[in-house]
Amino acid sequence: MEQPPFLVLLYYLYTDIEDPELYRDQQRALCEELGLFGRIIVAKEGINGTLSGPRSACEAYIEAMHADPRTAAMTFKIDEEQDHVFPKLSVKARDEIVTLGLGDEDISPNEYTGKHLTPKEWKEEMENPEAVILDARNDYEYDLGHFKGAIRPDIGNFKELPEWIKEHREELDGKKILTYCTGGIRCEKFSGFLVKEGFEDVNQLLGGIVEYGKDPEARGENYDGECYVFDQRVGVPVNHVNPSTVSHCIHCGEESSRYVNCAYPPCNDQHFCCEKCEPASGRYCCEKCRDAAAAAAS
Repeated sequence: MEQPPFLVLLYYLYTDIEDPELYRDQQRALCEELGLFGRIIVAKEGINGTLSGPRSACEAYIEAMHADPRTAAMTFKIDEEQDHVFPKLSVKARDEIVTLGLGDEDISPNEYTGKHLTPKEWKEEMENPEAVILDARNDYEYDLGHFKGAIRPDIGNFKELPEWIKEHREELDGKKILTYCTGGIRCEKFSGFLVKEGFEDVNQLLGGIVEYGKDPEARGENYDGECYVFDQRVGVPVNHVNPSTVSHCIHCGEESSRYVNCAYPPCNDQHFCCEKCEPASGRYCCEKCRDAAAAAAS
């Protein structure tokens, strides 16, 4: 069977970048030369990226990153696709490659982080009755898919998580904490925050959900639904053992993992809408938005 012509690369590394603005420009030039699309964030603390492009171009990018001493240890998670999953290229320099909202008390994962569990170890620990599985992603990501029994923090943004932890500390004290995210980058900082907060048994899924789904032993078992990704695919399958759908169309209630944005621009909220209900719903998330759109058009 012929290989799909495009690859999607998901990667991050906490590494010292002396001049983020210069490195940003170098990354943009490299990606433009290779014809890669996607999003890259660079900061003094490292690099975080997701790219798509022709197979040969992605392989050349990986080779270039491994040839740079700063990113020689980079691990790439790779998907095969038929085309780009991004419409354009965005490369930005910021203060952090992922924002936990701690300001001057920001966590360096090279100093503080939880114990990394391989997918095999994670799968075993999920059966531990003393373990608490804590999703470190946003609420809409959880709603598309999550590990069985995982706690859903009521947050719309990662930087709200520290405050949520402080409000729910009694539920977590004395427990073995298992935390996870999409590819692992958020857990690096979040688990470090938990360690600094005094939690004694903090663990994170090495490589995140994506790696768990690719692992030949774990094969995504006991992950319900799909994994939310920040590209045109929106959701990708994870579980190759006992898959299920956990999300439902808000209009008819039937199982659906199809996320759409509300057609009323000031709202734009993501919601589940099956193909059958889209024509009648007009992609509005509620009657209030439909009425507001009609009033704005009149």
